[in-house]
Amino acid sequence: MSEQVHPLKVVSLLLQYPEPELVDALRSVDPKEVGPASGSQRATLGGFLDWYRSQDLAELRQSYVDNFDFDRRHSLHLTYQLYGDSRQRGLALLKIKNVYRDADLELSEGELPDYLPLMLEFATLAPGQEGGDLLDRHRESIELIRAGLIRSGSPWASLFDVIRDGMPGLSRRQINRIKRLAEEGPPSEEVGMEPFAPPEVMPSQPGEVPLPMIGGRS
Repeated sequence: MSEQVHPLKVVSLLLQYPEPELVDALRSVDPKEVGPASGSQRATLGGFLDWYRSQDLAELRQSYVDNFDFDRRHSLHLTYQLYGDSRQRGLALLKIKNVYRDADLELSEGELPDYLPLMLEFATLAPGQEGGDLLDRHRESIELIRAGLIRSGSPWASLFDVIRDGMPGLSRRQINRIKRLAEEGPPSEEVGMEPFAPPEVMPSQPGEVPLPMIGGRS
């Protein structure tokens, strides 16, 4: 990567499952070529990339799975942090999908619209403040994931510092909701409900894993 790249785009790629070509490209990123970015964003990305380069592919994959796949509190699907597997989550997913649709962004079949790397890429491409506003509406989830990663001593937590650096300060309402969710966790799955998301935002085949628009596991 020799051209200047937005810091949220870099974070978006780093938060995807490590595939060989993606890892090779990210290892060549020079923080000095990331922009527009603050000094703290470049420094934080530089520190994380130093760790990223020190890991081989198997180590990166194991770390990713341990941090994001085996602990639902760290799920990169942001509406889960707020709603769990409830009907409210399905409505929240549909609202996000409508934001993408209004911006002429079409999701591939099987993609859930609340996947953080997808939302970060949208923030770098969307006109005006649409992308940033969408992220801010899910600020509580971002803060909860970050806090959980910090508690577990995860190196991935620093990527959430890069995201937060360009976001507005937390409102009192957001702080109170974060505290409540941290104490109570997301709502439990409601027995006897229909699937938590409407058909238009769910995978088409049983057992199919949703993949992000900008990458995913093969």
